[in-house]
Amino acid sequence: MTDTATAPDPGNPLVLGPMLRYIGETDATVWVEASGPGVVTVHTDGRDWTAPTFIVKGHHYALVVVDGLEPGGSWDYTVSIDDTPVWPEPDSAFPPPRIRTIDRGRPTRLLFGSCRTTVPHDREGHRTNGVDALRTLALALARGEEEWPDLVAFLGDQVYADETSEAMREFIAARRDITEPPGEEIKDYEEYAHLYQLAWGDAANRWLLSTVPSCMIFDDHDIRDDWNTSWTWHEEINRTPWWHERLMGGLSSYWVYQHIGNLSPSQLADDEIYARVLEAAGERAGDPTVGELDLTEAVFDLSRRSDRHPEVYRWSFRRDLGDVRLVVVDSRAARVLEPKHRSMLDPDEMRWLDEQLTGDVEHLLIGTSLPFMLPPGLHDLEAIDEVLAMGTHGRVIADRAEKVRQSIDLEHWAAFNDGFVEVFDTVMQVARGERGAAPASVVFLSGDVHNSYVAEVVDARTRHGATSRIIQAVCSPIRNPMPRMVRVMMSAFARGLVGPMRFVAEHSKRVPDPAYPWVVTDGPWFDNCLAELTVQGRDLSIVWRGGEIRDGDDAHPVLTTVSSVRLPAAG
Repeated sequence: MTDTATAPDPGNPLVLGPMLRYIGETDATVWVEASGPGVVTVHTDGRDWTAPTFIVKGHHYALVVVDGLEPGGSWDYTVSIDDTPVWPEPDSAFPPPRIRTIDRGRPTRLLFGSCRTTVPHDREGHRTNGVDALRTLALALARGEEEWPDLVAFLGDQVYADETSEAMREFIAARRDITEPPGEEIKDYEEYAHLYQLAWGDAANRWLLSTVPSCMIFDDHDIRDDWNTSWTWHEEINRTPWWHERLMGGLSSYWVYQHIGNLSPSQLADDEIYARVLEAAGERAGDPTVGELDLTEAVFDLSRRSDRHPEVYRWSFRRDLGDVRLVVVDSRAARVLEPKHRSMLDPDEMRWLDEQLTGDVEHLLIGTSLPFMLPPGLHDLEAIDEVLAMGTHGRVIADRAEKVRQSIDLEHWAAFNDGFVEVFDTVMQVARGERGAAPASVVFLSGDVHNSYVAEVVDARTRHGATSRIIQAVCSPIRNPMPRMVRVMMSAFARGLVGPMRFVAEHSKRVPDPAYPWVVTDGPWFDNCLAELTVQGRDLSIVWRGGEIRDGDDAHPVLTTVSSVRLPAAG
């Protein structure tokens, strides 16, 4: 199978997509970006579903709701714009895209991972950034070599707004002076739109995203490294002349390219912005002369309001996959950054999460871009740094602790202890069966740290009365590996920190001691990879898959197994 990534055909009204986003037992959504206004139609199962395009900053988008399907069904589909067939392309080397609704009778397969840079899939790109695990899996699926996944969860850094590729830098330089801030970083919505086209435009990945449902949550690089690390960071970045435009472009494009596809059809109807799209579609159905809806002002106003007052809009979401519940948490935009009161989640977001964390499911999965349970030594280091940065030992030490926090990214859940403790207590209530029948497992799915590992609460059953296993599974990066020497240093650093950091924490009255200790049971490994979690009744298994170039064939990497674990139910 030949896969070539080419620039969009100027004669094709489809710019990007289609992307199969939400999937349920009887419905699905399909997202597209078009070159102009039109009506997008999805054809499958002998029926048609349509949606008119809407505009944001001169770009045209549509999200087609496909409903009334049978549970556990599978249908090839096609897409047209104003009666012009646009997908699949006539000369496509890939199988037809397919909609598969959730089937409670088959094993649930969930892919997850984070951190994927966009560089060419050639020898030089493989030398600098390694093999793209996502693209490798796409090629294997297209060849029929892998079981079909139900969903891929992208857990942050889908695009890198602050570390741009050569192709992106060429686009930026063609439209503005790169000697002026923010230089070669992304500046505005237009540049974000091009960044997404580069990220998702490769032929194999584009096919994969058209046929495997996806959900997404942002992390810092989707906006900028260290986004919302601390109050000090927030004050410093807001003094720059370019930040506001960057943030508005980032959040607005995120709503269009990533967020709305996370929502079910009923949630779309309840969304304060997307409800306008549905209303305009209804008006157009009654009067075809009604023009295309321009959502630019509404989306940018939402971005402004949600940045200043995070409680006005929720980026978190939930997906139900049969007897598996996936709750994906915004651990970036909903933070409380007040120096004396820091939490990963504001009170409104915490209440929402509390409502989602219940039992009566086989497995409860919690997606958070940042690992909830870091390796213990790193957790203690971040907890210590948080206490020092709050000024408990004077202003000078606080300033130094803040510099350390920003320079080596000490801004995970451990650095927001109040929220960490509250969420952990809630999870343990679920695990003890105090919020409905206890699941077989509660699993945090995360990325961010550019290495993968598994951690587990120690003796959750005997020491804490839990029925569920409490697991942290991390998969990072999909494509953005650390240099080899940094990997060795980080691995040794994490192991070497355990003893001394625990000694400091235990002998400090201010550093909190985790109520539910955990250990790293597998890893770390540093390969580019994409993890697949498979539900097998009350048991789980996770396999991390990567790509390898053989016989110099850079165009067709071969899927490899990086690591695997089996997680039987407690008992």
